[in-house]
Amino acid sequence: MVKFKEKLKNIKAFVFDVDGVWTNGYVYVDGTGLQMRTTNTKDGYAVHYASKIGYPIGIITGGKCKSVIGRFQDLGVHDVYIEACDKMVCFEDFLTKHNLKPKEVMYMGDDIPDMRVMKRCGLKVCPADAAHEIKEIADYVSDRAGGQGCVRDVVEQTLRAQDNWLRKEAYVW
Repeated sequence: MVKFKEKLKNIKAFVFDVDGVWTNGYVYVDGTGLQMRTTNTKDGYAVHYASKIGYPIGIITGGKCKSVIGRFQDLGVHDVYIEACDKMVCFEDFLTKHNLKPKEVMYMGDDIPDMRVMKRCGLKVCPADAAHEIKEIADYVSDRAGGQGCVRDVVEQTLRAQDNWLRKEAYVW
């Protein structure tokens, strides 16, 4: 069995769920019904940097909150799939769009709707507070919970394994 650190060297793209990965899983609803989420800025920096140096990044969420699109576009993420009833359809579209093989993609999810994509991708990762079933199939369980830097954890480890961390592009936004 290939170890997690070895698999990092073959990753060419990242795909993430949102709620429970980028966020702590809480959705705040104001008096008008507007949904709000908070994300970790260190997660944002790592993804922005990875995108800037050429890694395709995808977001696949079942959530209906369109405001997440702007957040991810600001980070250089152009493949944002919201209201994804079947995440596998979106994942296959991402693969085709970027001419990638499943084994070249890391996917981070935290709950049952992520399971099929995780079984198909090359590297399955999850936050520390993921559902039990997700932890069982993951190649790596971050020591950080959703919304608490788990995205930064896996992106940074990948870029370090490929000698892409702290290149000159890292020092400017």
